[in-house]
Amino acid sequence: MTTAHSTQISTPDEMIDRLIRAHVTGSGLARGFYMEAGVFPRDMERIFRRHWHCAGHASQIAKPGDFFVIDFEQEQVVLARDAAGEVHAFLNVCRHRGARVCNARSGNTRYFVCPYHAWTYRLDGSLKAARYMPPGFSAEAHGLRRIHVRVVEGLIFISFSERPLDFGIAADLLHASLGPYGWAGAKIAHRESYQLAANWKLAVENYLECYHCAPAHPEYSQTHALEQPGERIVELNTKMEERTRALGVEMLAGSNHWQNSAAGHEAASYMRYALYEGVATGSADGALLAPLMGDFTQSDGGVTSIHVGGSSFFACYVDHGVIYRFVPRSWQTTDMELIWLVRADAVEGRDYDLEKLTWLWKVTTDEDKQIIEYTAAGVRSHYFKPGPLAPMEYNELRFVRWYLDELQLSGDAGDGHQPALRQTLQKQAV
Repeated sequence: MTTAHSTQISTPDEMIDRLIRAHVTGSGLARGFYMEAGVFPRDMERIFRRHWHCAGHASQIAKPGDFFVIDFEQEQVVLARDAAGEVHAFLNVCRHRGARVCNARSGNTRYFVCPYHAWTYRLDGSLKAARYMPPGFSAEAHGLRRIHVRVVEGLIFISFSERPLDFGIAADLLHASLGPYGWAGAKIAHRESYQLAANWKLAVENYLECYHCAPAHPEYSQTHALEQPGERIVELNTKMEERTRALGVEMLAGSNHWQNSAAGHEAASYMRYALYEGVATGSADGALLAPLMGDFTQSDGGVTSIHVGGSSFFACYVDHGVIYRFVPRSWQTTDMELIWLVRADAVEGRDYDLEKLTWLWKVTTDEDKQIIEYTAAGVRSHYFKPGPLAPMEYNELRFVRWYLDELQLSGDAGDGHQPALRQTLQKQAV
């Protein structure tokens, strides 16, 4: 007589719950958060389909009819500007049989025509024509699937959620922090994409901390004081703020609204930190690279860093800016895009040298790619166990707490409000 034995196999939800319960406060994430394929769908649902993400800069679609396309995991999104100047975002999926409607990465057009059966869509994604469809067919009901879109200080943000998180606090912070740098009137000087053989969290965590800067980024560390311990940074930041005030530039003193989405708000944080004495910007020799931007008449020797949602980062110098976009493609692959901004009237070859402008963050990102992929290779070990995070990894610690909270939240964001906080940021933005 034989007896059937059944082995209970846990569901992905049960596996994730066990990982969360086993997390050691103050440490990094356990191997399973990076290496268990079942975690990735939860990441996409709770992080990337709930939160807002930077898609690019408004200068990419400066004129009516301009469009560009971005990829996001298995999704492809078209960003377009219509004749009235409004920016729209919609999925690049025909509402008839699912073909991709737009097969160019960027350009200018009056309409988008599906190459399969010639269904034709306007720049706002609405359906203009569908050949030979029967009486009673509703064009209004068959426009391209729209994505929520916001443009703040020239940055284009999208959300896949049916009811996206309230973006008000993040928008106010962006106005207050980016306004003095003139990003709304900037243009793209260069874009560079990197493909990482690593889970997206390893890439984001690496960006969040400068504990690794001195050993891994000698070029960056020659000019940026963030590689120093906290006490030294406070001393250098005090001098930087004095220089900023002397220039008459009104900067947000510091603002951390990095909360989970339980109250229905997008997370955003902001910090300023000093360059070393005599360094004007992020360049090989510390000298300015391009015309000054925004309210600056000379360098204050500082950098502004902003983090919005789980995947969008911004670094502001007085003469240029850098957008960092992290895009998960699978549970073990991530795209990282860098976008360099300069003043709209700056001319390459006359006002800036592109190679010099992009040098620092190219060499730094090449080093980051190597470090991230080394880490991904090590984390694959079944014997990997995370150790305690160092004091200099405070931003990573905050991210880990936020990430674990987000994994446990479900449902649409809802509509939350924090009017007092909103009013404070709005006053600082004026």
